Amino acid sequence: MPRFLTSSGKAYLLLALAGLCWSGTHVVGRAMAGHVPPMGATFIRWSVPILILLPFAWPHLKRDWSLIRRHWLILTCFGLPGGPVFAALQYTGLQYTTALNASIMNSVSPVLVAAFGAILFRDRLRPLQALGVATSLAGVLTVISRGNFEILRTLALNWGDVLLAINQTSWAVYTTCLRLKPPIHWLSFLFIICVLSTIGIVPLWVHEMQSGYVFQATWLTFGSLAFMAIFSGMVAFACFNVGTELIGANRASPFTHLIPLYSAVLSMVFLDEHLQPFHVVGFFTILAGVWLAARGKG
Repeated sequence: MPRFLTSSGKAYLLLALAGLCWSGTHVVGRAMAGHVPPMGATFIRWSVPILILLPFAWPHLKRDWSLIRRHWLILTCFGLPGGPVFAALQYTGLQYTTALNASIMNSVSPVLVAAFGAILFRDRLRPLQALGVATSLAGVLTVISRGNFEILRTLALNWGDVLLAINQTSWAVYTTCLRLKPPIHWLSFLFIICVLSTIGIVPLWVHEMQSGYVFQATWLTFGSLAFMAIFSGMVAFACFNVGTELIGANRASPFTHLIPLYSAVLSMVFLDEHLQPFHVVGFFTILAGVWLAARGKG
């Protein structure tokens, strides 16, 4: 990192880079539908970084091992919602919906973090924050229903969008609980997350292979897996974890709003997806909710 940057400046740069990596994940995840099985993709996303990280993380792992053993339960809890659950839901959802929908769903994360902070840690949720949560959820429903709320009444939903909504809930739990992370080096933490995530996804991947859903040997498959292993799993998580550690979850979570902006450009260029009115309405409704929640913190 450039030495002239302040601690906050480093965090902002890292979080912006994490958002770029994750917006690329949505585009790649949508492009690889039908070529790469979602559980297999999740396994690659977390297993390859183990080999890449090991030489760099090993000195820190040795120093942090006593803390890792003492806090194995909380680390396991980080490794499941933040790893295999999040990624598996993301890649499965992208089999059925657009990268643009997936990216807009990310914007609800800040208000979900506030809501889970109140539920799990009894953080004070002020009335204006509660209104922000409700407003943002209305924006999510706008995207899921594609602006036609009759779809919600009849439950004629795109289940890809529903899975992505659950995916964001899992991510909000992970982000909220980062305050419980033991005081270990970020490389130790990332390595442990990768190991636990890999172990957690194996049973689902085995079931997927037994069902006959296997990798297709194409250049798209190889390129997608390389991107996910390096950028989606390792670079993005490292940037997000360090950025969040520097400025806290509440200040870090609004950077998820960069993801729809990145993805709108990338998906239109590479996937020929088009911005629809319900995307705009949903996105700005979610932003209004985040703004209300932020105003309610004071």
